[in-house]
Amino acid sequence: MAAGEEKSPNVVWHQGHVTRTMREAQNGHRAAVLWFTGLSGAGKSTLAHAVEERLHAIGCHTFVIDGDNVRHGLCRDLGFGDEDRVENIRRVAEVAGLFVQAGVLTLTAFISPFRRDRAQARALLGGDFIEIYCDTPLEVCEGRDVKGLYARARAGEIPAFTGISSPYEAPEQADIVVPTGSEPIEVSVDRVLAYLREHDWIKGDGE
Repeated sequence: MAAGEEKSPNVVWHQGHVTRTMREAQNGHRAAVLWFTGLSGAGKSTLAHAVEERLHAIGCHTFVIDGDNVRHGLCRDLGFGDEDRVENIRRVAEVAGLFVQAGVLTLTAFISPFRRDRAQARALLGGDFIEIYCDTPLEVCEGRDVKGLYARARAGEIPAFTGISSPYEAPEQADIVVPTGSEPIEVSVDRVLAYLREHDWIKGDGE
């Protein structure tokens, strides 16, 4: 919907007969959004996919919404200025909310650099939102530079690049903090699954 455009009064939310609770009961676990945030190169996608693989192995219904992937379709019309980044995160949060209604453990891997945008996602998703901060120092992320983006940003080829010419606002009270720059991926995955078990998102005996 374009800015300033009013929603038609004929557009109403349709409630299906199969509820989220019914889907969760069939799946054998609760649905949630695991929101991985951190600098480029912090290991968000790597960790999200590794967590998904472990969850899938114990029978959970999962899906990863990856930052690069949505730019090919859902958000292909958006750039990387502040306003477009806000809209990018809003769309992702809305889609993630639909996956939650489907009873799916949904993992998102986005830099999502601004606290206000992550706060809006949390407000939209409520108690289903689990913020996971991939805490890796800038110098480690830049040393990895798997896409060559930091080098290009340092050369001035990429404007408003997070961590170089645009800020990254680290979470102040993330639900899970993962030192992805220093610990093995298996330990990080264990850390996330331990949280999910402790807070009853998944059963505690499957592995």
